[in-house]
Amino acid sequence: MVDWLGWIATAVFVASYFFSRPAALRVAQMLGALLWMCYGLLIGALPVVTANLLVFAAAAWTAVRARREAIAEENP
Repeated sequence: MVDWLGWIATAVFVASYFFSRPAALRVAQMLGALLWMCYGLLIGALPVVTANLLVFAAAAWTAVRARREAIAEENP
């Protein structure tokens, strides 16, 4: 079961390269990172958890920043 989680996380990560919309890419990155964090916790791999926590944070930060910029452009 744990191996399947790793394979699903891999599939989500690879699929993220095929998204053309930046917002969809960030969602896929965050989902993949969450799956990898769960996998890392289950196998007791702190480096996997930490690396993907950083990926999740970076994707979330850029998503929030992009959303704020879009709102600012709509409401000058």
